[in-house]
Amino acid sequence: MTNQASPIAGFLRPLHSRDPDEHHRVATSLELLFDLVSVIAIASAAAGLHHAIAENHAAQGVITFAMAFFAIWWAWMNFTWFASAYDNDDVVYRLLTMVIMGGSLTMAAGIPALFTEEPDFTMVIFGYVIMRIAMIVLWLRAAYHDPNRRRTALAYAAGIFIAQLYWVAFLAVQPVSTGTAYAMFVIGAILEIAVPAIAEPLSANTPWHRHHIIERYGLLNIIVLGETLLSGSMALRQVAGHFDIMLVHTALSALVIVFALWWAYFARQEHLGSRKLSRSLLWGYGHFFIFASGAAVGAGFAALVDIITHHSEVPLLVGDYAVAIPVAIYYASLWFVRDRFACNGFSRYALLIFGLLGLVAPAIGLGLEGIAATTALGVIVRNSLAAHEESGDHIGH
Repeated sequence: MTNQASPIAGFLRPLHSRDPDEHHRVATSLELLFDLVSVIAIASAAAGLHHAIAENHAAQGVITFAMAFFAIWWAWMNFTWFASAYDNDDVVYRLLTMVIMGGSLTMAAGIPALFTEEPDFTMVIFGYVIMRIAMIVLWLRAAYHDPNRRRTALAYAAGIFIAQLYWVAFLAVQPVSTGTAYAMFVIGAILEIAVPAIAEPLSANTPWHRHHIIERYGLLNIIVLGETLLSGSMALRQVAGHFDIMLVHTALSALVIVFALWWAYFARQEHLGSRKLSRSLLWGYGHFFIFASGAAVGAGFAALVDIITHHSEVPLLVGDYAVAIPVAIYYASLWFVRDRFACNGFSRYALLIFGLLGLVAPAIGLGLEGIAATTALGVIVRNSLAAHEESGDHIGH
């Protein structure tokens, strides 16, 4: 008599915690598909920022972009850390992940409505709540199958549920003034951010895989930097129709800057050298500014193309700063989450200094080329000094 696997075995398996020291743990094809869906929402938010800058509504556009990006990033981040700890790849897990993807697409469809004089949060909140309800189910599964971390898993589920009640209440009181809507959004964001900080210490920390998490964050960063490559391609398409040397400079500068940002992020130094809760929260949360600024660089280049081709009446200096400011934030954020821990000597501050120099470049007439030069020099100096300091430390020991 041959043993046959139960038909339900692949459909519903115990959601046991994974080994945080598992060898050769890499991103799954489902996680890559999840990232692909997320990039649609990111592109929608970046497009909204681009048009806000080009239409001379930069301040409101930045606020709205930050809100939209927070919703995208937070849902992505929560799923990513959960998957690192509990992904069992059964049918139910896959289906719930696809529900989260559907919520992300719904949210992406609603993002343009945020970039209006009277922001409409309906579609964004509706899509977001869909994503978070699926996460509640995943955490309840984890609570059932992982008794050592049951209190933490239940706290996650309860915290997410309370936050979603708040978002539904926010939706119910619309329309409200723009200022009130922004204030309510900040309160909701604080509720969401507080959940991991409260839940994790209640029992054993969730067993996320350090190298897997680092890889997942790196992959999203590559996707985010793709927004800048897209803007460079847009500049070259404009050149094909009507040659303008400024568009060529814009495309080349976009390439230099995106390559430098990539190189700065994927340096040899360890991104997350500790599983300590305070360190992992700081690193994980701090990446909001890395990801958001990376996408904003692309929006800045897109606005520059509009300015150069006379589709926008905004001064060129505004376009230059729409690139310089997010580049500086990107470098400062890398210092905050990695370099101040991983580097010694001057290399620790190199990105901070060159990010600030990039802010000075447009003001002294160096323009976009000056921003590109300081961005590239920042990563060259930082990496050269870090290698030299590490070599010196090695010899000293």
